[in-house]
Amino acid sequence: MRLNGVFVEYANLGACWKDTVTTDGNKADGQTLLVSDRNKYKSMLIRTYSTVWMIGGFAFLVYMGHLYIWAMVVVIQIFMATELFNLLRKSSEEKQLPGFRLLNWHFFFTAMLFTYGRFLSRELVNTVSSDHLLYKLVSSLIKYQMFICYFLYISGFVWFILTLKKKTYKYQFKQYAWTHMILLTVFAQSSFTVANIFEGMFWFLLPASLIVINDIAAYLFGFFLGRTPLIKLSPKKTWEGFIGASVTTIISAFLLANVMGRSQWFTCPRKDLSTGWLQCDPGPMFKPEHYYLGDWAPQWFPWKEVFVMPVQWHALALGLFASIIAPFGGFFASGFKRAFKIKDFGDSIPGHGGITDRMDCQMVMAVFAYIYHQSFISPHNFSVDAILDQILRNLTYEEQRNLYEQLGEMLGNLCKADKLAACL
Repeated sequence: MRLNGVFVEYANLGACWKDTVTTDGNKADGQTLLVSDRNKYKSMLIRTYSTVWMIGGFAFLVYMGHLYIWAMVVVIQIFMATELFNLLRKSSEEKQLPGFRLLNWHFFFTAMLFTYGRFLSRELVNTVSSDHLLYKLVSSLIKYQMFICYFLYISGFVWFILTLKKKTYKYQFKQYAWTHMILLTVFAQSSFTVANIFEGMFWFLLPASLIVINDIAAYLFGFFLGRTPLIKLSPKKTWEGFIGASVTTIISAFLLANVMGRSQWFTCPRKDLSTGWLQCDPGPMFKPEHYYLGDWAPQWFPWKEVFVMPVQWHALALGLFASIIAPFGGFFASGFKRAFKIKDFGDSIPGHGGITDRMDCQMVMAVFAYIYHQSFISPHNFSVDAILDQILRNLTYEEQRNLYEQLGEMLGNLCKADKLAACL
């Protein structure tokens, strides 16, 4: 089976931990902390029920493949944008501005075209390479993609200027700035998730899983052991939940990396937009290395030698970030909601709030996972794939064909001069 038994509690994909304090009458930030609140058990049941459904849906999408997970990310981005656009929306103002909401979505889909055009150009070209006409069309679109996106953006800018009306200037400029903040802090960051998916599902699934594990562990440790408030911004978060979740997340990172690293479905990069089975050489990162413990291990320890994949050591760094730094995405969201005097960004997920509530830490984690992969995992020298990507982006079909013919001539001359056996 594709998943190789890898599904742990992928509860509320994108969740940042929200643990519950149980103190004896202590207060934090002017609010009484939960002691034996009966409602918390009801809330826990609702959260668990929603979590089970989300785990099942997410597991199915991972089984279906990279393209379906990308579609899921796009849907999540649309829901997040909807929730955030509505925060500053005033119906009385927008009645005077027909079509103004459409302008927000114009900027959103322009950003989507630009971001995914940059991240997935190679995969798109590889998908249509068998069709000559479609290949030429797609290659041309990719070559001029930046100009097309800029033209769409500047048309939106002109559209905004033309819609300015007296008595709504302040509201319109506030909405304009708010739209760009959403695109920068939400869409741009979450788009790194898609880049991670096509680098190999491992680099999407492991970071996302660690955030979810951290959330669940913090919730459970805080629910049953929480005594000491952690931060005033979010008085229900506790030190017990934070520490317990950190230890759990780091250990889980090391173990999960070993389990996921055994499946080519997770480790192989996807170089097109198909959904077929993947086969590849996973590379040295996913090949176990032998470690002899010898005198280092106590006599009662059952194993004198262990096999560890190099990627497991990198997983510890991901686990450390997921448990210590990523929760600050949740703290940021908590402060943001306090500023707007709202409990949640939405109510689309029973017991959890809105999609944005579940994705705050995931966005922070996705960017770190991408940067970490590019800095420490991905090869820094020129690769065949990187060169092909530049050729597809910058050369026309005729220029590519000319390059192919010249390379053929050069290789032919080398064969004649050196009489290489590989040419025979």
